[in-house]
Amino acid sequence: MPAYANRLENHVALVTGSSSGIGLAIAEAMAGEGASVVVNYRSDEQAANALVERIKGNGGRSVAVKADVSEEEDVIRLFDETIAAFGRVDVVVSNAGIQKDAAIAEMTLQDWNTVIGVNLTGQFLCAREAVRRFRAQGREGAPARSKGTIIAMSSVHELIPWAGHINYASSKGGVRMFVQSLAQEVAAEGIRVNAIAPGAIKTPINKEAWETEDALEALLKLIPYGRIGEPQDVARAAVWLASDEADYVTGTTLFVDGGMSLYPEFRDNG
Repeated sequence: MPAYANRLENHVALVTGSSSGIGLAIAEAMAGEGASVVVNYRSDEQAANALVERIKGNGGRSVAVKADVSEEEDVIRLFDETIAAFGRVDVVVSNAGIQKDAAIAEMTLQDWNTVIGVNLTGQFLCAREAVRRFRAQGREGAPARSKGTIIAMSSVHELIPWAGHINYASSKGGVRMFVQSLAQEVAAEGIRVNAIAPGAIKTPINKEAWETEDALEALLKLIPYGRIGEPQDVARAAVWLASDEADYVTGTTLFVDGGMSLYPEFRDNG
């Protein structure tokens, strides 16, 4: 187990899509740093409740809340239940995301809208509600130097084009400009907004890319650092961005990708 420093003591953190994968690791790491954590899920209630019980078993505070981040009423209720449980919200990690891959000629409008709805509209709905709650709480009594912190989950594909995944790549490109524009808008109020862009991370969503030796070998050709990432790699970055250690950081994307965004094909001069 990592050594924690209580960097998020007295914080309340809401992590969307946190019943598995990267979101689960972030929720667990923030709880380990002293935050009370709201575990959001859309369908896997059992996994969400198991995480809540694990956090409580380690001396933390946590509740699970079901909500679809692409639905406005669900997002408002998610924040209402967060406030009801813990009295405030200080950190919002908009992690929920999905993929529905297809070549452009075969992609349905429903698949396009579903991915944009969760990956981009979900960012808007969660960030809008976060800003409203941060403003209502004010800065007095906040456990951090900031009035509140928003962390959006992006991807290396906010930068790297991805044929056959045009809906996903478009959503993540949108996240990049969304984060920059929102950070510019609310920085003077003491609200920080940043993004994390993971590369290849070992989670169930991309199991086909790493579960066999051949698949992993092909994947590692795209990662200069020579290993696939773990959810904890992203979780540590999220904790840092949420803490006062990153108080002067806003409007940026932190790439956690082992160098995947460094155009590794050019290592030998192209």
